[in-house]
Amino acid sequence: RRNRVRHVVVRVDAMRARVGYESRLSEDQRKEITGHFLAADQLDAARFPTLSFDRPAPHVLRITLDAPGLNAVSPECHSHLADVWTAVDRDPTVKVAIIRGVGYPNPDHSHFASMTIWQSASPFSHISTGWLGRWLDTQKNDPLLAINLGSVPPPLFAGAKRSGSTLPLGGLVIPKGKLAMRCQTLGRANPGDGALMAAAASSMENLFTLSENVWTVLQNSVSTNTNLPVVNGGTAGGDSSLEQQLDLVAKLIVSGVPTRVWSVSLGGFDTHANEANAQSVLLGSVSASIKKFFNALSTSSRASDVTMMIYSEFGRRVKANGSQGTDHGTSGPVFVIGDRINGGMYGDQPQLNKLIDGDLAVTTDFRDIYASILERDLNADPSQILNGWKGRINSLYK
Repeated sequence: RRNRVRHVVVRVDAMRARVGYESRLSEDQRKEITGHFLAADQLDAARFPTLSFDRPAPHVLRITLDAPGLNAVSPECHSHLADVWTAVDRDPTVKVAIIRGVGYPNPDHSHFASMTIWQSASPFSHISTGWLGRWLDTQKNDPLLAINLGSVPPPLFAGAKRSGSTLPLGGLVIPKGKLAMRCQTLGRANPGDGALMAAAASSMENLFTLSENVWTVLQNSVSTNTNLPVVNGGTAGGDSSLEQQLDLVAKLIVSGVPTRVWSVSLGGFDTHANEANAQSVLLGSVSASIKKFFNALSTSSRASDVTMMIYSEFGRRVKANGSQGTDHGTSGPVFVIGDRINGGMYGDQPQLNKLIDGDLAVTTDFRDIYASILERDLNADPSQILNGWKGRINSLYK
């Protein structure tokens, strides 16, 4: 069935984190990871004392394949950050893959340029369509096929012929009574309409279709978390209500809405100052929100249909700045979660003693991840959408 496999995209802006595994690894993998983290600790402490953290706990969360997690940056974050991995560990069918050193050739330190590249999947030339928008162009017109939670449509949903829908967290205000009937009349296709008139009519029709399918769920959404830091680093385009967004996504999936792709986001990770405190709260929010999301799905028949990807437009610089923060960097980790995923580490870990102009090296092209998702989750031909791209993340899927 067309709607059996769903793909959830989570954009986490400018996230900086180190990750590692400690169990169920081969001896060579253990040596590689242990050696890297020993080197990382020594370099951190010697060169960047204001942003280095003691290991082991409470400042650094040691993680395992049975309960993987991000390295925490404060004692307060430690317990919160483990939430998502506890939830994942509770269901042995859900697997977490951590893909290291992800980026693109000739990285750009600009938020706007880098977000455009990640969402268009076009590192070398500017194009007006997003990679999922180009996938939408290959599908039948359906306003429910791809939905963004928030107020602004993301560029990754923009196609040449059609685009995804945007669902405001506060709900849709739809006309009623006679006005609604007139609006629905405007939304009917007319053979004599030009391209712009037809697009306007389709947009009106899509608005009513979307409202009819999600209104009941929107009535029961959770409140927005207003305690997340958005001043220390700026939101860089993301929203501050990840828990609410994922709450709605889970409810809509369970209710049977035939959506294939969801997009949600969380801002605030542009930590130019006070990075330790901001990361503590934000990563705790990411962890708790994802835990709640998978818990909500675990009691339904749809849990096995979901793949989640978590990414940022870039990582952070290795060296701390003068404000106890870090500036825009290059590569970073991408997380892929789902019961069809083979959990574990993928890609080469960028080495702290082999920086490129002060930045971590890019060891994995993000298009390898996109191609794997398009092929395995959306049953699409990646070469048609990613301009002939052939790369994949080998063994990512079962």
